[in-house]
Amino acid sequence: MDKDFDDKARVKGKKILFTGCLAHLIQDGFSDMLYIFFPIWQFQFSLSFAEIGLLKTMFSGTMAGFQVPAGFLASRVGELRLLLLGIVVTSVAVFMLGWTATPIVLGCLLVIGGLGASVQHPLSSSLISNAYLDKANRRTALSTFNVAGDLGKLLLPGAAAFLITQSDWATASHLLGTLGVVSVFIIVLVNKDMHQKPSIGKDIKNKVALGCFAWKGNQPFWSLSMIGVIDSATRMGFLTFFPFLLLEKGGEVGTIGLALSLVFAGGATGKYVCGRIATKFGILRTVVTTEIITTFCILGILFFPLVPVLVLSPILGVALNGTSSVLYGSVPELVSEEGCKQAFAIFYTATIGSGAISPFFYGLASDMVGIETAVIMIAFIVLLTLPLTMPLRGKLA
Repeated sequence: MDKDFDDKARVKGKKILFTGCLAHLIQDGFSDMLYIFFPIWQFQFSLSFAEIGLLKTMFSGTMAGFQVPAGFLASRVGELRLLLLGIVVTSVAVFMLGWTATPIVLGCLLVIGGLGASVQHPLSSSLISNAYLDKANRRTALSTFNVAGDLGKLLLPGAAAFLITQSDWATASHLLGTLGVVSVFIIVLVNKDMHQKPSIGKDIKNKVALGCFAWKGNQPFWSLSMIGVIDSATRMGFLTFFPFLLLEKGGEVGTIGLALSLVFAGGATGKYVCGRIATKFGILRTVVTTEIITTFCILGILFFPLVPVLVLSPILGVALNGTSSVLYGSVPELVSEEGCKQAFAIFYTATIGSGAISPFFYGLASDMVGIETAVIMIAFIVLLTLPLTMPLRGKLA
C-alpha cells in the first residue's frame, strides 16, 4: 500500500516538475525574446533608450506587481488552472505584437503579456516545492525548474532572431505566440488525470503567512531578497542594452541573436555548475564569486571588440544566471513551510520588480550620460551584493 502511494506521489511529482519546467521555458523565453525586438522597435517607432527601457518595464513591472495577488487568486481557482490561463494570456499578447502599429498599442500588449506571465514563477515554484518535500530532492527539482527557464531564454530569442532574418518580426511574433498556445495543450494532456480543487480555506492562512515576513527575525530572508534585487536589476538592465552595444561594435540581428544565445546557454550551464559549486564550496562563496565575475565580464564586453565579446558572452551568462539559481533554491531554507508560497511570491516580486524598473532608469542614464557610462554604473552596482551576504552566514546549508 505504501509502495503504491509512493509510486503515485513520484509520478505526480514528475508531472508537476514537467509542467513547471515547460511553463518556465515558455514564459522566460517570451520575456527575454523581447531583447531581440528592442532594436527593431527603436528603429521602426523612433524610440529613445528611455522609451525602450520603459517598454521592458511595462512587461516586467506588470509581471512583478501581480505575483503576490496571484498567490491569493490561486487559492480560489487552483494553481494549475491559473498557471495555464497565464500562459494563454501571454501567448496571445505575443501573437498580437505582430499586428502592432503604434508604440501605445505595443505598450498595452506588453502589459497584458506581463499580467499573464506574473503567475508563473510563484505558482510553479510552489507546486514543485509541495511535490518534493525532501529538502535535497526539492533543491534538485527547483534547480531543474530554473534550468528550464534558461533553456527558454536560449531557444526562443534564438528562434526569434532566425525567424526575423528569414521573414520579418511580425511573422516571428505570430509563430512564437502560437507555440505558447500549443504548450498549454501539452500541459493539459500531461495533467489530464489530475484534479486540483481550489483551496479557499488556505487563503486566510496565506495572508497570515504573508504578514509574518517582518524584518525582525527574518533578516536572512530579506538579505537574500536584496541580493536578488540587485542581481536581477543588473541582469535586466545590462541585457536590455547589450544588443545596442553589439550594434555599435558592428553586429547585426543575427550576431545579436547569437550573442544572446551564448549568454543564455552560459546561463543554463551556470544553473547546474553553480549549484554543484555551491554544494561543495558553500552558497555564499559561490554568490560572492559570481557577482565579482559579473562585474569584470560587463566591463570586458563594454571595452573589447566584437569577437572577444562573443567569447565573454557565455561566461557572463554563467555568472548572471548561476547566482539567481543559488538564490531561488535557498528561499525554502529561510522560511517556514506554510509561508513558502508567499515567500516565493515576495522574492519574485522584489527581484522581478527591480529587473522591471532598472531598464527604464538605466535608459534615462544612457540618454543623459551615454550608454557606456550607464553600463559602467551597472557593472559596479552589482558589487553592493557583497556586504548583504553577512546576515546569511550560518543560515544556509
